[in-house]
Amino acid sequence: MSMKIFKTNNTQWENRHETFAYTIQNLYELGNGSGTALDTYNAATKGFQQLIQEAINNGSALRGLGAGWSFTPIAATNGIILDTKALNTVFEISPASVTAAYKGDPSKLFLAQCGTAIWELSAYLKERGLSLKTSGASNGQTIVGAISTGAHGSAFDVGAVQDVVTGMHLILAPDRHIWLERSTNPVVSDSFIALLDAELVRDDELFNAALVSFGSFGIIHGVMIETEPLFLLEAHLECRPFDAALRSWMQTLDFSKATLPGGNERPYHFQVIINPYNLQKGAYVTSMYKRPYRTGYTPPVSNTQGIGPGDDAPCFIGKLTNAIPSTVPLLVNNLLAGALTPYKNQLGCLGEIFSNTDLHGKLLSAAVGIPLEHVNTVIDLLLALNNSKGPFAGLFAFRFIKQSGALLAFTRFPYTCVVELDAAFSKTTYSFYKAVWKELEKQHIPFTFHWGKVNELTPKRMKKMYGERLDAWVNARNQLLKPDAKKVFTNTIMEQWGL
Repeated sequence: MSMKIFKTNNTQWENRHETFAYTIQNLYELGNGSGTALDTYNAATKGFQQLIQEAINNGSALRGLGAGWSFTPIAATNGIILDTKALNTVFEISPASVTAAYKGDPSKLFLAQCGTAIWELSAYLKERGLSLKTSGASNGQTIVGAISTGAHGSAFDVGAVQDVVTGMHLILAPDRHIWLERSTNPVVSDSFIALLDAELVRDDELFNAALVSFGSFGIIHGVMIETEPLFLLEAHLECRPFDAALRSWMQTLDFSKATLPGGNERPYHFQVIINPYNLQKGAYVTSMYKRPYRTGYTPPVSNTQGIGPGDDAPCFIGKLTNAIPSTVPLLVNNLLAGALTPYKNQLGCLGEIFSNTDLHGKLLSAAVGIPLEHVNTVIDLLLALNNSKGPFAGLFAFRFIKQSGALLAFTRFPYTCVVELDAAFSKTTYSFYKAVWKELEKQHIPFTFHWGKVNELTPKRMKKMYGERLDAWVNARNQLLKPDAKKVFTNTIMEQWGL
């Protein structure tokens, strides 16, 4: 019994969004062998350790790959890429596997193997009357890929995907693999550790460092997640005036006097899309409210353009082309006329609302996290830049998320507004992005870059964005990885970022 390793002999790898191609040594497609779920999982652990040993012996780099959704080469290496999507076993956790000190409900805990797709996990949980607490707008990513890059939705009181993780199984070296969880939130029992034949490490700082680490802390073989009872989301999309009231909700997340479809009820999800070429029409506002699960509801439906209620701008922006500047406003307006159709009272569970698993055309997507209090300053900044440096062939979208405990989570402010700049694939778009970063710095507005989207990180910017958190992250990595393994799990982009 052993992990399946198929060496494709591919020497080129391209991300799903086709924004870059990488020359690599090889691409290995991995899969579970035959036997019981636990036996095949443990065999995969040994398989990963063997691959790490081979990489050390050969002086090559190694990188675990999720679904390849990132716009940056964060999961790329010039060495060997490991396609993990077929490593997708999910385990129910027995009461005996949970320590008596755990503060939550053991029946809501599940161990997901690294390659499990978000949509697979949602379907698995729904059969058991349970749900993930949150997801990104798309659910084609793998669970480890999503947490490793800080994927998020706009469930602003819940957090990002990594914030539902309570423990992780890290393959660090040919002779060491650990179960890592917080000392302040112990979860597993000694019998669980014995089943994995792992070493138990409880340390808040190490856990918070490894949580968002984009494949650089070894191989994350599995993650323990907390779930909750199945629920429905009541979703609404309306076009409403971009006025002082809307600006206030965006900058404060205070809905006590809101006139959204749910009145002053605090939404589960809140998102705003601004078309800079037709502000007179208003902004597109999505609000979703949690409702108790019931049967007999009509599942959500997509509009005539195939856009569903949970889809974000990248689901349709790819239809824009690199047009001559004078035609950009017309193209954007025409695209939105078909793509964003207002709706109300669409019902679905989390995996039905956020159901996208595919890509829709070639595009560029950048995102920055800013403190909530700067939202309106940044909106005005973007509109002014579009007049002076544009036209920007895209949209401005705003999602909101609470602070994460992960050291390098880009959602690092008490509440982070994620400003998303989705646009046509072109050099002009890149130029606009650079102008935005420059203007944010000129106006002394704190910001972070989304790890999986277009960015322009430098060691200086990293230090400014994360400060002592960055130092703690580097120290944690040095503590967990020996120098030979650290070299295996370092790629070019990490070196460029000063990591």
